[in-house]
Amino acid sequence: MKLSLQLATFLHPFCNVVTCVRQPSQGPTFGIKGGAAGGGYSQVIPMDEFNLHLTGDIHAITAANNLLAAAIDTRIFHESTQSDKALMNRLCPPNKEGKRSFSEIMFRRLKKLGISKTKPEDLTPQEVKKFARLDIDPDSITWRRVMDVNDRFLRKITVGQGPEEKGMTRETGFDISVASEIMAVLALTTSLADMRERLGKMVIGNSKAGDPVTADDLGVGGALTVLMKDAINPTLMQTLEGTPVLVHAGPFANIAHGNSSIVADRIALKLVGPGGFVVTEAGFGADIGTEKFMNIKCRYSGLTPQCAVIVATIRALKMHGGGPEVVAGKPLDRAYLNENVALVEAGCVNLARHISNTKAYGVNVVVAVNMFATDTEAELNAVKNAALATGAYDAVICTHHAHGGKGAVDLGIAVQKACENVAQPLQFLYPLDISIKEKIEAIAKSYGASGVEYSEQAEKQIEMYSKQGFSGLPICMAKTQYSFSHIASEKGAPTGFILPIRDVRASIGAGFIYPLVGTMSTMPGLPTRPCFYDIDINTTTGKVVGLS
Repeated sequence: MKLSLQLATFLHPFCNVVTCVRQPSQGPTFGIKGGAAGGGYSQVIPMDEFNLHLTGDIHAITAANNLLAAAIDTRIFHESTQSDKALMNRLCPPNKEGKRSFSEIMFRRLKKLGISKTKPEDLTPQEVKKFARLDIDPDSITWRRVMDVNDRFLRKITVGQGPEEKGMTRETGFDISVASEIMAVLALTTSLADMRERLGKMVIGNSKAGDPVTADDLGVGGALTVLMKDAINPTLMQTLEGTPVLVHAGPFANIAHGNSSIVADRIALKLVGPGGFVVTEAGFGADIGTEKFMNIKCRYSGLTPQCAVIVATIRALKMHGGGPEVVAGKPLDRAYLNENVALVEAGCVNLARHISNTKAYGVNVVVAVNMFATDTEAELNAVKNAALATGAYDAVICTHHAHGGKGAVDLGIAVQKACENVAQPLQFLYPLDISIKEKIEAIAKSYGASGVEYSEQAEKQIEMYSKQGFSGLPICMAKTQYSFSHIASEKGAPTGFILPIRDVRASIGAGFIYPLVGTMSTMPGLPTRPCFYDIDINTTTGKVVGLS
């Protein structure tokens, strides 16, 4: 984030430039990481609004997601207590003249069923049954409720326990809002019409016959779009130095695809014009943000990056080189504050894999080394040398946190040169016409895995999605961001491990298959001492304090 902002700030005096970043979730803001506005002299402002509700886009996603969840359980409830005829009469009630008609969205389901009739009374009893009864299999439902805070106790819940629900209970759970498929739809959509189609195509589960059930089948696709109609517009903000920033969407990179929106990128490209620069965000490293940026976002946007900037720090590389465990909220071990060139060099194997993985897509790689006050010249030179030896186009020391745009001058020059010397067209990691398993295994191989192990549940889901015709979609791996492997504590560049796939879900509206790797959770938990301990408000001035 900070690098994107200051790279854009540096380029601004020389050419048109806009940066595109994601909107922060309130989960990390009040949890363990804090806000995402940047830091020092490299920030989006106003920081408080950026880190909190902003224009309410995430709240719109939460409302839309939970409306669909309510529609699912409600439909199962009503179908269980009514005959086909009663269902039909309630779905198509008579008007004042006593005539029944289909609402506009119902024609989508009729078309899907191959029914061309336009009047409810013309349907045969068999057609009435097919149209009115979705017959959702409760065990197949993958759609979960969401909220935008970290709450581990909502990971698994039971709904339907009230006396009015007549014993219709089922186990489900909550995800964090930014893991909702609706967030992914927002980030990958190209227009309001495209968003409407994507929201309607979202699959929530299957019928008992094994057919996918969509939001449009439930009659809610249009209402979801209405809730999202304002969220499709990016929010214009700025850096401390006045560079424009388009803030839009906020899918997590570890449990979603982790990139700022296609809409924001396209608007930014129009604004900067020929010769201008758009700096867009891909969360975390080459194994997560970059891989999904290239194989998912670029496929849907049709846009190709000219350069990728990989951010490194001496402290992170020491950790990957075998340094002591780093625990959020606790003081750093002295190993991270004193010079240790050997530890840095050992950790550069991690940086080397990020560079080689990113270069494989055909883009030039520039490494930005964010300098801390405790870093030494020997340590910084070790990183630069390792980056160049691995094939980076350039490696640059950056001090934008302390000095703003002036601290990223060399980086800006390096990026300009890298963009002017693009060697080859974009190369995807895998083609779309191979099987789901082959795609998963191609990604696992890029992590360093020697193989993939599928749970019984994952095998079942892959077989089902393949039969339903969804095998041509790209893959979005939900995996820890702390390691190339599925085990967060395995640092450096691990190889030879078996990557376990616990479950596989499908985000059909967003347009990807969604494997869950290892123990990865889609609802984070709070630590012992969350960030909210430090956040308060000055009741005299109304200013927020303690938000970082």
